[in-house]
Amino acid sequence: MAIYVVLLRGINVGQNILRMERLREICADIGLASARTYLQSGNLILESRGTAAALSKALEKKLAGETRLPVTVIARSANEIRSVLKANAFLGQKGTDETKLHVTFLQRAPEKNAVEAVKKIASGADQLRWVGTEIYLHCPSGYGETKLSNGVFERLLGMRATTRNWRTVTKLCEMCGE
Repeated sequence: MAIYVVLLRGINVGQNILRMERLREICADIGLASARTYLQSGNLILESRGTAAALSKALEKKLAGETRLPVTVIARSANEIRSVLKANAFLGQKGTDETKLHVTFLQRAPEKNAVEAVKKIASGADQLRWVGTEIYLHCPSGYGETKLSNGVFERLLGMRATTRNWRTVTKLCEMCGE
């Protein structure tokens, strides 16, 4: 079985509550093995015989009705998460504060012209770098202050997305090896 990092968008914010214990039960119900959660915001490490796309679809379907609002599920293999860590160009820049780094995980690779439209939204010191199915963000004033949000990405790119801070991405990668 392959190890996957599974990211859920839109749970445990507002009224869209899902206990992590229940999330692990749901994973077991659909044949996803060894589900472990990180924090209370929908971060999973698990094992599956299927593809990332298949497990995302199955989990989204099973989660329907478990929460008040639909939940986006995006999965990456352990190898893909390791590649995400290596591809962050902001880490090599002088003066980069890692607490201001984020990664937006996209449902699929966007078209180049769509990414160019997103780049025009960046304001002030905010920067983004697109690599495959991820967009790396450096938001010196903090993610809460940037215009580069999940909603903007989803609207301009025409697909679902979810963002994690650099510390979380690093921890999820570590957990793949545990």
